[in-house]
Amino acid sequence: MLVEDGEIVEARVELGGQVRTGAVIAAKLTCIGANGRNAVARAAGGAEYLLPRGAQGVTEGALLNIEVTREAIPGSEPWKRPLARVTAEELRTAPPLAGRELSFPAPHDELAQVGWNDLLEEARSGIVRFAGGELRVSPTPAMTLIDVDGDLPAEELAVAGAREAARTIRRLEVGGSIGVDLPTVGSKAARLRAAAAIDAMLPQPFERTAVNGFGFVQLVRPRARASLLELAQDAAGFEARVLLRRAAFERPGGKRLVAHPAVVKALEGHDGWVDALARQIGGAVELRSDPTLPMSAGYAEIL
Repeated sequence: MLVEDGEIVEARVELGGQVRTGAVIAAKLTCIGANGRNAVARAAGGAEYLLPRGAQGVTEGALLNIEVTREAIPGSEPWKRPLARVTAEELRTAPPLAGRELSFPAPHDELAQVGWNDLLEEARSGIVRFAGGELRVSPTPAMTLIDVDGDLPAEELAVAGAREAARTIRRLEVGGSIGVDLPTVGSKAARLRAAAAIDAMLPQPFERTAVNGFGFVQLVRPRARASLLELAQDAAGFEARVLLRRAAFERPGGKRLVAHPAVVKALEGHDGWVDALARQIGGAVELRSDPTLPMSAGYAEIL
């Protein structure tokens, strides 16, 4: 995450087992596509990558190197392949992130101190509140939609909502096509101020339309991986990770994790997660299902 003045301005979650954007991997061309586009390559582990620009000059069945340009996106369309392009570069892992790596486990939860738990709630609920209004953010297969509502005067709400929408897009790493529905304002000057608020808050690269007379503006940003909103759509896996991390910062010693059955199933389905927690807390870890609990209400009991 990127923290400025004690506030999270950008955040990213990288899932284990994912090949990160920017990595160059070996693969075999399994389909040449049509009209020089949308070829398919399979990596050694069996994962398939779509090559939107095709693989000119490469015959089906040949080996080639590909650079990952977009990671797999979970959610409503799990059949969609991650994206890549043919490259002559040598094999490599993704470039490392700059910054300071936090030790874990640790006596203090530095992420929580700068608002990590609030960020997770925004991702799972899609609701972001600000002074005088709120956003409702909805990821769809076509685009991410952001609706702005509140009790400020329309022109003031349009500008404040545009600024907050841009801030949220950056915080939750929303990419691809994005539609922002601002209050309808008759003043062209107010629409220009709303557009300027987006430009001031959201770093390049991105493209946007003008704010039209109905208050709608569309943005397009690079989409290299799933946003936090899209990760939260896999509720069981999302909440299992949240519960594991929270339990690791509580009192050391054996624990029983109590959670919705789907969350428990997610914990059981990932080899090593529970064992890793046991090593971190210095005690045994047990699991108990409670179907009366909401997905996000898991907790740890002391053994």
